[in-house]
Amino acid sequence: MAEDNRKRNRSARGKKKSRKEIDVATELTQPNRIVKMKNVEFDPIIFQPMKTGKAIDNILDQDGGVPRASNYIVIGDPGIGKSTVTLDIISDLAETGHKVLFISGEMNRIDLYKYVQRYPKFGDIDILFMNEHLDENPKLVIETQLKEGYDIVLGDSFVEIQDTVKEALFMTSTATEKWIIDLMISNNMGNNNAKKYTTFLMIQQVTKGGNFVGSNKLKHNTTGMMEMRWTKSGEAYLEMNKNRRGPVNKRLYFKLDNPNDVFYDTGRFLMEENNRQMLNSEADELKAESDDFETMFAETGTNKFIDDVVTNSAEDEMEQHEQNLENQDTVKEPIAE
Repeated sequence: MAEDNRKRNRSARGKKKSRKEIDVATELTQPNRIVKMKNVEFDPIIFQPMKTGKAIDNILDQDGGVPRASNYIVIGDPGIGKSTVTLDIISDLAETGHKVLFISGEMNRIDLYKYVQRYPKFGDIDILFMNEHLDENPKLVIETQLKEGYDIVLGDSFVEIQDTVKEALFMTSTATEKWIIDLMISNNMGNNNAKKYTTFLMIQQVTKGGNFVGSNKLKHNTTGMMEMRWTKSGEAYLEMNKNRRGPVNKRLYFKLDNPNDVFYDTGRFLMEENNRQMLNSEADELKAESDDFETMFAETGTNKFIDDVVTNSAEDEMEQHEQNLENQDTVKEPIAE
């Protein structure tokens, strides 16, 4: 009986493998798209970052602000304030006239009510609570809402939104992830009713060791990754460990003590930036001195240098030999009686 079960299992695995092999495409459905960037044109507004007016602008885009048509993954230690900081970012942008949306895959109205009491400006942003649409097709709910067009969308969290769609529609994790990525890219390119070049901030869960949870495909299709960490002394900071539109590895310390606003330690950031520039300047000076020495060495020539060394060495030996002869002559002189 046990042997029969093993045979059936092997047979089932073989059939499953065969089906998978049959599904693999053996021919391209369309020609490869080869691009010359000199022929590519974009709406100039894509390269005009959205300003929050805070120090966070300095680490997201080299021109200062939140880049348009970009996708950021936000990870961090538990309880450090990922939701608060990202809600603060989109709320500041809403105050400057940008259209924003918060897709909540985790919090409900009661959860967010406490946030709004502490940060009243959070009460002015549009929020889509996914738990209020459990009887609907969640994929259609999100697609319909994004079709309206937004400057920036915050998703909390990527994996919760992914799981909601996956479980409701019996999709695989890979297929659901691909759908979210394709949806973000489509809106990046302005494929919505308002022709907005949407930027996405997606909070993502981490492992117990604090590492990113997600596929390589998700990593490769993001503009940057923001990390929020605690120092050993209990200070909170954020930095970009990947950023195609701005700097990386620059720490910005922050606090959540102030009502209504996240406090960024701008003075500390500027001081560390100044120190970094001074170190870079000193390094450039040392390199310049090294280059000057190498140039001088190259101009004199290696052979001439060797000849000079050999000549000086021979002259020293001759001088020493003559000195020895003088000493010998002195010894040979007869002593007067």
